[in-house]
Amino acid sequence: MTRIAAVRTSFPPNRYPQAELTDMAARMCLPDGADRRLLDRLHRSARVDFRNLALPIEDYDKIDGFGAANDAYIAAAVELGAESVGGAIKAAGLEPEDVDMIMFASVTGVAAPSVDARLVDRLGLRRDVKRVPVFGLGCVAGAAGIARLHDYLRGWPGHAAVLLSVELCSLTVQRGDSSPANLVASALFGDGSAAVVACGGEREARGPTVVATLGHLYPDSGHVMGWEVRDTGFGVLLDASVPDMVRRYLADDVRGFLAGHGLTARDMAVWVCHPGGPKVLEAVADVLDLPDGALELTWRSLAANGNLSSSSVLHVLGDTLDERRPEPGEYGLLLAMGPGFCSELVLLRW
Repeated sequence: MTRIAAVRTSFPPNRYPQAELTDMAARMCLPDGADRRLLDRLHRSARVDFRNLALPIEDYDKIDGFGAANDAYIAAAVELGAESVGGAIKAAGLEPEDVDMIMFASVTGVAAPSVDARLVDRLGLRRDVKRVPVFGLGCVAGAAGIARLHDYLRGWPGHAAVLLSVELCSLTVQRGDSSPANLVASALFGDGSAAVVACGGEREARGPTVVATLGHLYPDSGHVMGWEVRDTGFGVLLDASVPDMVRRYLADDVRGFLAGHGLTARDMAVWVCHPGGPKVLEAVADVLDLPDGALELTWRSLAANGNLSSSSVLHVLGDTLDERRPEPGEYGLLLAMGPGFCSELVLLRW
């Protein structure tokens, strides 16, 4: 029995309204004098009001390549990661030396030594802590990370484990690239981090229990979402068919998964959903026939922060624990989708 003992989230201090970020995207992505009506329309339709950036907005003009962007990623990721993990460990009532395993998930930069390794001495984690850095899962990694912590803690029920997600999406937007995918990325994605502390069944902990998990990789969908690695960094692959993939596969996945535990969607007291974007959220609510307001915290997170890739669903989980905690015995479903194309489902019980 895995319990989620604490969730803590962090943002870089540089926060801007969407209008300023739209102007920034125009300077970065469009040729001088170009028609920006498509850019403006995409930014308005993203339903994002504010986002935080890894750097002050004026510093993005100084980044002259992939190396500089990645250096900025490492520096900011270590700072945000330390804040999130340190806060989550304290909130769980643990000490840093109590952590037996730390998993680090990110898809917006690379580091060797990995970010988790750089946090060991800084936070006072044990030198024999098990480390699992994960790259490539993208937006689904927050949900998949909880699932993999659950797998680990089933084998080590006396242990405590941490999932850290740091995503600095602003550092991946490609300069001089006016493709629709890059413009959508400039409209939708933000920067932030989140850490989850989970405890095995032999440890005292408060919080929801992970009942079961399910991951599903969909056929012939590798082109739908991901990165094209260029000399200039990570070029986003973002196909317009993402909402169609949700409509085609998600309902059967969710219904079959819940039915295996004698449950239906109507039995879920809360829905902890990754804020993939307006069309994705509309598709989720539609195919699952969710009641009005079921995704309110997800829509609110999208407006306030943008899509934080793997960190987003963990932010929504933290808000759920703080503001919408179900009654004991009630269920909730945490879900996210990402490159592959794939989904991850985590059934929770309070």
